[in-house]
Amino acid sequence: MSSDTVPPLIAAQINYLRNHFPLPLMIENMWSGSRHYPGIIDRFTLVIPYCLEFVKWDIMYDAESPFSAPDIMFGPEDENFHPFTSKVDEGEGYHDSLQNSLRDWNSKDPSRLTSLLQELRDRYASYQRKRVEGVEDERLKFELCTMLSREGIEMHLNSGVEKPEDVKFAVPLVDININKMIPGCPWRHPQKIFLQVLYPVVRKYASTPAAPRLKLVSTSELKALLSIEDIKLPSWIDGMCMAEYLPHLEESLEKQVLEAVSLINVRRGFIEALDSFFGRPLEADPVFCRTATVIAASGVFTFLVHFLMSTQFPKKQPSLVLQSSQHFNSQGAPIKSQLITDYPWSPRWEPLQMAERIFEFLADEALSFKRYCNEAQLQ
Repeated sequence: MSSDTVPPLIAAQINYLRNHFPLPLMIENMWSGSRHYPGIIDRFTLVIPYCLEFVKWDIMYDAESPFSAPDIMFGPEDENFHPFTSKVDEGEGYHDSLQNSLRDWNSKDPSRLTSLLQELRDRYASYQRKRVEGVEDERLKFELCTMLSREGIEMHLNSGVEKPEDVKFAVPLVDININKMIPGCPWRHPQKIFLQVLYPVVRKYASTPAAPRLKLVSTSELKALLSIEDIKLPSWIDGMCMAEYLPHLEESLEKQVLEAVSLINVRRGFIEALDSFFGRPLEADPVFCRTATVIAASGVFTFLVHFLMSTQFPKKQPSLVLQSSQHFNSQGAPIKSQLITDYPWSPRWEPLQMAERIFEFLADEALSFKRYCNEAQLQ
């Protein structure tokens, strides 16, 4: 076997894990644990999403014993997490399905690692929930009682010498399948929006507890459809609990998701209108309609026009970037303009009028851009 390679049995399990784990994973710090074959990679650090952050577990196979199950080392902050010795059911004693899974390990079954890690993550969520339930904070205990009927909530107790204790909740919002709402959706994993709730641990009762720190968080790919940062959260009223707060937030959020999906067709209509003045676009984003590129000309001077549209289109006009097809810098790259946003625009115009006004603006702007290209080429 050549140096710096992953044994086939291990590689098959890693590939299956990447393609079938229900959450996006990252693999980092791959290394060898073999004395005799230091070039054979049989260990890696797995970065697993949990409670809107990440936990890192080391997955350690043995290249010299490729049919054996891996060892798993958890992070130093989880030294009390012992999933292989916890009880599954009081009536079954210490009979543990995880131990059976490792005892009956089949290295030729690529799904084994994925199944093992899914169960370990579930056990980790249960472990963190028990830690939170054990906190002596009356406000937290009340919030737990009101929220536990909701599915998919994850929680985490943060504690340390250098910082005060707090409890973080990740509450999934908007119970609709966003992926299915978008034709041709390229997302591999379900897109979700969460409310991050951070409660400081208070050891004594307060008649008017402070409002929790609230923040909306989404999966990163969702930014192509909706900018979570632009959504304003409802106000938190003194004495309110999460059970009262969440329905209003979800109602508002669902409307904004539906509006964001409808705006895809609005952007598509604008891109189609460009055809009447610039000809058929050379390139366009067919799914979210956030980008398009057309060719324009002023006499013999030809250039590309890149349209960059935000999720707030048409309230926010597209940014334009001009790119010469005839001028190149000293590195051989085409010369481009800076972002252009200062041109006639109204969100109330019909798409054809939007495209027409941009076409007219570029007729004058082309002369300035050509001078800029000639000057830049001389530098």
